[in-house]
Amino acid sequence: MTDAAILIIGNEILSGRTEDANVAHIARRLADVGVAVREVRVVPDIENEIVDALNALRARYGYVFTTGGIGPTHDDITIVSVAKAFGVAVARNTRVEEHLRTTYGNRATEATLRMADYPEGAALVWHEGDWAPACRMENVFVLAGIPRAMQVMLAACVPLLGQGAPIHSKTLDVWARESDIADGLAAVQGDYPQLEVGSYPYRIDNRPGTALVVRGADAVAVEAAHKAICAMVEALGVEKRAA
Repeated sequence: MTDAAILIIGNEILSGRTEDANVAHIARRLADVGVAVREVRVVPDIENEIVDALNALRARYGYVFTTGGIGPTHDDITIVSVAKAFGVAVARNTRVEEHLRTTYGNRATEATLRMADYPEGAALVWHEGDWAPACRMENVFVLAGIPRAMQVMLAACVPLLGQGAPIHSKTLDVWARESDIADGLAAVQGDYPQLEVGSYPYRIDNRPGTALVVRGADAVAVEAAHKAICAMVEALGVEKRAA
């Protein structure tokens, strides 16, 4: 199975001013094509911190997806940082510049046109939106931070990935605390070590509930583990929550 990391870039995420809306979408979309997200990091708009994090992640994982910091403002330094991580210069792409001039018309400023700057040697990933293309440097994909733009860019990047087996998932919701089913769930995990078996608590109208989730590339094993969880819950007399 191919793995990946997500590098979120932006002071606004760390300050709490903006809530991340990209990680869940990226993880789900990659899981559909057999790429498992193994790590997520958030770094500020500081060049050296972006460079250090990116170099560490790209050496460890099959793919890295960065989000944020590719706009027209002074603190959008992702492109410069990616170039520094790969030891290359930043260069203006004339085709993208023309695209931006056409898109923005009289509103195109020098700041706007900076979005046509890419690390030298980057492969552009064109998409259906009006934004500048995403880009790829070896196993690193550079995406926007704005969720709508990021999703369009990611959709164009996914076909470029070396895809593994799709990751299958089954969920059972029960009216119970995690502690009520912890031992039984641990036993199921022991029987299916190749799968991810997890529990995720929540509360609805002050009533405790838990989502019991099994995930993995082997659809037959996922189904079998899910049935084992259902049998365990039934044996404990735990009430299932209707969808």
